[in-house]
Amino acid sequence: MLEGAKSIGAGAATIASAGAAIGIGNVLSSLIHSVARNPSSEKQLFGYAILGFALTEAIASFGPMMAFFISFVFQVP
Repeated sequence: MLEGAKSIGAGAATIASAGAAIGIGNVLSSLIHSVARNPSSEKQLFGYAILGFALTEAIASFGPMMAFFISFVFQVP
């Protein structure tokens, strides 16, 4: 039973990937809308978009890390 709970926990930790995909889509969608409204500020907006992308991707990397942590560190007695 504990092995099954471990697998469920590891699977639940990977749900962060779906949230990261939605977040990255929102960042890039906002960039496209902002550049369409004000093309002269494209360089500044692109820098902000890269920062948002990097922060979203950093959060997304914690999901698989927690899944591996749950799978391999916690040993079932």
